[in-house]
Amino acid sequence: MDQKPALSEYHFSDQIGHLLRRAYQRHASIFQQHIPDSQLTAAQFVTLCAIRDLETCSLSDIVKITAIDQATIRGIVERLKSRDLIVLSHDEADRRKVLVSLSKGAAELVAETVPFAAQITEATYGNLNPAERVALVFLLRKMIDE
Repeated sequence: MDQKPALSEYHFSDQIGHLLRRAYQRHASIFQQHIPDSQLTAAQFVTLCAIRDLETCSLSDIVKITAIDQATIRGIVERLKSRDLIVLSHDEADRRKVLVSLSKGAAELVAETVPFAAQITEATYGNLNPAERVALVFLLRKMIDE
């Protein structure tokens, strides 16, 4: 049986959850500093990219591809709709199903923002060398695929 560390040996600052949160906070800060549209959040950008990739899709499709929960996606969609970045319609086969697609302005915004997003990824990696970058992505994917 695994032995539990003594209370004095447990340091929150060494724990994976704390380190992942700090890394994400750093990334979010870099995103907000470098993104050209100061009103666009990282979650909104990911949502726009997902809609771009799926073309016309349901909220459930967006939840699946982004791993953002349903309630949060609803809020993101409302904010994007209020900025006229997405268009909502109803599925012809099931009128209860809401379909989402990008507006022309959103498609242009995504295209203009992608190069900045690539620079943000580079800045987030910081001084990690190429092998460390590959290892980090591999390990993060392995953690989330379990």
